[in-house]
Amino acid sequence: MENLVPWGALEKEAWFKEQSVKRSYKDEVLAKIEELKSSFEVIQYGALSYNPDLYPLFLVKSKNFDPKKKTILITGGVHGYETSGVQGALAFMKKEAANYQEFNFLCTPCISPWGYETINRWNPLAIDPNRSFLPNSPAEECKLFLKAMEPFESEIYAHFDLHETTDTDNSVFRPAKIARDGKDEELTEIPDGFYGVGDSENPCFDFQKAIIHSVRQVTHIAPPDAEGRLIGEPLEQEGVINLPVKKLYLCAGFSKAKFTTTTEVYPDSPKVTDAICIDAQIAAIKGGLDYLKKV
Repeated sequence: MENLVPWGALEKEAWFKEQSVKRSYKDEVLAKIEELKSSFEVIQYGALSYNPDLYPLFLVKSKNFDPKKKTILITGGVHGYETSGVQGALAFMKKEAANYQEFNFLCTPCISPWGYETINRWNPLAIDPNRSFLPNSPAEECKLFLKAMEPFESEIYAHFDLHETTDTDNSVFRPAKIARDGKDEELTEIPDGFYGVGDSENPCFDFQKAIIHSVRQVTHIAPPDAEGRLIGEPLEQEGVINLPVKKLYLCAGFSKAKFTTTTEVYPDSPKVTDAICIDAQIAAIKGGLDYLKKV
């Protein structure tokens, strides 16, 4: 491509007006958060100014938060369109968290509810939240989350950030990014299967390996492409790549957690169902926690 011109305010507004609600945050997320109130403390930490009534934001927290226990953070819906990240976080809290009483839990199951409803990677300002976890973030979703985390940030021992890599990454969102930024970029092959992203500054090899081993019981692990890479990055081990998560302002890099991982489920594979994708997210968390119990 030549002569690409980055979007200005008019182009971003035009893109926003093209978006439409495709599913219900209230019915699919808020109703499930409500069910957790009997077992957890549920705290509203803000609401998106785009529509505060439709998009309140919630933190699910262990009721008996014990400073002697290690604290686990689970985040979902940084990219709202990545369904199993949201539903996996909710399902883990409902079905499995009680089996790990040796930990405190914090969970923000849907950081980007507008993105969830409109099935979008970006927020309404055409900003990618998962490049925006920085002070004075341009993304309201990130700014509100970071404020909510301030009382806990120094306590977070491990952070599981739940994501998906979908076929629409190449068919919808990468072309939109090229248009938005006015910069051409080469599309990489979408990995067929689960993979994890570690921190290149703190890779946690054995932690990531335990996650892969656990997920393998539920779904297939993504093989590398012909060049031995996943999304253009070299493998550290089977099913794991590393990125400089702090330098990229990814959600997984916002804290000083000793262990971090970003999960990537592949929901478009003919080998999986929606239920399998959710179970893969749960398995990733369980695999990591089972490892952490031993270290």
